[in-house]
Amino acid sequence: MEVTLEDVKNIAKTLKEYTDFDITEYSEKSLKRRIERITSEYRMNPVSIVHKIKTDNKFARKLINDITVNTTELFRDPPMWYSLRYDIYPKLKNHAKISIWHAGCSTGQEVYSNIILMNELDILDKAMIFATDINDEVIEKAKKGEYRYRLNFEYLNNFDLVINKHPLNYEINRGVSYKKYFDIDRRNDLLKIKEQYRRIPMFRVHDLIKGEQEFLTKFDIIFCRNVLIYFNFSLQKRILRMFRNNMNKGAYLILGYHESIIEPIELGFEKKSNYYVAI
Repeated sequence: MEVTLEDVKNIAKTLKEYTDFDITEYSEKSLKRRIERITSEYRMNPVSIVHKIKTDNKFARKLINDITVNTTELFRDPPMWYSLRYDIYPKLKNHAKISIWHAGCSTGQEVYSNIILMNELDILDKAMIFATDINDEVIEKAKKGEYRYRLNFEYLNNFDLVINKHPLNYEINRGVSYKKYFDIDRRNDLLKIKEQYRRIPMFRVHDLIKGEQEFLTKFDIIFCRNVLIYFNFSLQKRILRMFRNNMNKGAYLILGYHESIIEPIELGFEKKSNYYVAI
């Protein structure tokens, strides 16, 4: 079903008026694609969606969850994890505490990937890890740490690339078994993070668009990967300023592969390789 930009603006405006969620500063093109998909899946036109938002709070909450993009993988983009393993974490290893925020954590694969890496580097005992997302459904999935094995099997290759292989070597030495971190049940198509690692991160529902949240700490690393790309430029800048206010000087900001900061110095960051440093 064709959805116009006027339809998109009307749905966003209604959500802002009738709920606690403000998506009016999402990228219009991105939001249009999501709403077009939703009208097809819901078999509703934009006028019906607006009416339903006004009369059904549960529908509005489900709509927000379906509008937000939730894609993540185990050890997504191995070169970024190489930077963490061989550059960033060696500089933090002598810290008494390493505070980390995964903003827009989705179903948690990135969070658990980071826990695995920190454990292999013998610094997990220093970690204080917060993980947040606007979508309450994906937060509950992240807490459980349960994933479909067949959908995640190919990403175990990334586990090997990051954990069992040096980036300058060609051979993979499978010194660390998947069984160390995952309970795998192929028959029931289940890959589950072991309990001792599921207990470590503090998962919360949090809306980045609303800005500040009291974490009672400043962060040494903030991950916000493949989130800002869905916001307009003004909102991106506001969130980046909020991140900087919550970071220690010299802390690290990890964005998605296709994301970058325009005029980073103005926002308090310096570009370094495939990450940013708070200045």
